[in-house]
Amino acid sequence: MNQNKLFRLTRIRLALYYVVVMGLILSLCAFGFYRAVFHAHVVALDNEIESVTGTLHDSLELKLQQPGILEPIAQQLFPNINDCSAAVTCTQKPLDSKRHFLGIVTKNNYYVRFFDTSGRLIATAGDYPQGLPTIFNSQIWQFIQDNKGKEYHQISVELHTQNHQNWGYMQVGRSLEEFNSYLDSVKLSLILGLPLAMFMIAIASWWLAGLAMQPIYQSYRQIQQFTADVAHELRTPLAATGATVESALLMPQLAEEETRDILQTIYRQHRRLTSLVADLLMLARLDKQPIKQQELCCLNEIVSDLIEEFAAMATSVGVTLKSIIRVQQPLNIIGNSDQLYRLISNLIVNAVQYTPTGGEVTVFLKKSDSFAIIKVQDTGIGIPKHELPHIFDRFYRVNSDRSRRTGGSGLGLAIVQAIVALHKGELDVESELGKGSTFTVKLPLDVTPLKRKPSISLLKNWYRHSYQLLRVWLADFF
Repeated sequence: MNQNKLFRLTRIRLALYYVVVMGLILSLCAFGFYRAVFHAHVVALDNEIESVTGTLHDSLELKLQQPGILEPIAQQLFPNINDCSAAVTCTQKPLDSKRHFLGIVTKNNYYVRFFDTSGRLIATAGDYPQGLPTIFNSQIWQFIQDNKGKEYHQISVELHTQNHQNWGYMQVGRSLEEFNSYLDSVKLSLILGLPLAMFMIAIASWWLAGLAMQPIYQSYRQIQQFTADVAHELRTPLAATGATVESALLMPQLAEEETRDILQTIYRQHRRLTSLVADLLMLARLDKQPIKQQELCCLNEIVSDLIEEFAAMATSVGVTLKSIIRVQQPLNIIGNSDQLYRLISNLIVNAVQYTPTGGEVTVFLKKSDSFAIIKVQDTGIGIPKHELPHIFDRFYRVNSDRSRRTGGSGLGLAIVQAIVALHKGELDVESELGKGSTFTVKLPLDVTPLKRKPSISLLKNWYRHSYQLLRVWLADFF
């Protein structure tokens, strides 16, 4: 319950972090988008005003003769021009939408103002709004407001007479009502769209956090299961040893045969514990360390030695153990010989243990273009198809009763998989229930010819096998 709460809180935190980060990113993107739209429209607006102003300037400046005086030709260029030079207030004439404004269709959002050289307002034209400040500002580009708060954008240019005297100034402006309305709609879209996007991100982040937590949760469950399995495996021999010692202590006297049986039981459980701990340590080393002490390993020798070593064990349970080596020359790979011995021996022991009396276990060794191929084939009980994906899991047993009876801990195939992965190889299994199984190991080849000294591990194995053969021969002789 506590673990589920912890994982749920962690998932909530991950989702919140994702929402906050994505919210900041989206906010920055929305602000950048708005600024880009604003800048693009301002540039387009400036270009439009400059185009209209240039047309007016070029058409009017050639007709001006005296500074500060508009010629009659201005009445033709500006149909609704209003002379403000003698008026107290400048009232604009209504705009005739059917007339043209210097060849440009009249728009309700443009106006023109004329100032003399002293900055006095002379005349207005176009859709001139009331309430604009009449004080002249020589700044080229300006954003101004009328008395109602409406915004306008205007440009100021100088006008000259025909003899190049300073006539005054012309200002062409445009209402920003349409422009601001468009920007307001963009703002509204962003303001309404951002919460909707955040809501969708929240849902997606909860789902993504769940996906991200799945491997962690599975790893945690595997650790829990692994801890429970280790505890169970350790408890079984410890309990057997404790019960044996306790029963021995309750006996007033022990005969020699009883003492020997008790010691054999304790020794057997001790050996089981030692083997389990050794397997666990080996798996730990394989998980976190690369291959150490790499050397040129001859697979022919390893397979032959192991067949010889386990022949007696196979014979004792009525199983035929043999090898078929389909290579003419020594087959060499770069790796760790001790680990390779353990890899193949685990597969052989596993095959022998799960093959009934009268069955057969065959070890094949052959070569492909870039791999050395080792196959361990048996005629045993087989593995159900639904069990195949789990047989390499630690402490997993296809047949728990038989595994325990044969002393298996469920780590053999996990060690095989770890060693194959460490040697950059491939591992595959084929099985049919009631007919047997075939484990195939592919290890990358080393093309270097066999020129090496016998390794220490090979010498150790040779001495061990020789000693075992000597014992068997002496036992038969005497």
